Amino acid sequence: MAEGILNAAPADPPRKNALGKAGKLARLVLSVFDPRAWLHLFKIVNYYNYTHVQPLRRMKIGAAAGISPDAVFSNPERIEIGDRARIGSRCHIWAGPRDGRVIIGDDVLFGPEVMLTAATYDFNNGSPVTDQPMREADIVIGNDVWLATRAVVLPGTTIGDGAIIAAGAVVKGDIPAMAIVAGSPARVVSMRCIA
Repeated sequence: MAEGILNAAPADPPRKNALGKAGKLARLVLSVFDPRAWLHLFKIVNYYNYTHVQPLRRMKIGAAAGISPDAVFSNPERIEIGDRARIGSRCHIWAGPRDGRVIIGDDVLFGPEVMLTAATYDFNNGSPVTDQPMREADIVIGNDVWLATRAVVLPGTTIGDGAIIAAGAVVKGDIPAMAIVAGSPARVVSMRCIA
């Protein structure tokens, strides 16, 4: 009997309700005059200002660097971006709140949604985690490095010149020059050869 119920076709399959012209106009008017939408817009502008616009004025940025307009920065006075570096869409670059620096070399390429953080919370000194002291360590990225989509670089990482960090890799520690690393935790899977 259960088999017959599973295979039975619904009498009237669900359909999306289509709005007519009057319904679409009413929806438009109501959304334009909804104060909650305008309040949310102000929140978005504020967020964009303190995570992108203001930090760009306080960071050290090299010549001809290209930074996506939706990249996010924290503690920008401790961030340096080299010449001709390319920072992709929705990247997050967070220096430490006290002294953890992020130093990015020349000709570095970040794919979308790359995350660098020079600080992390301790977690064994009580609860909640957000009340724990932070541990900070510099991140140093050499020249001609490519960090692919959604790579994560943790505090205390040094990436040598010419290295490639695969998509989704989680990197901590020292990465040799010209190494290709992948995985979580990231491991050297190959070496780059330049003809």
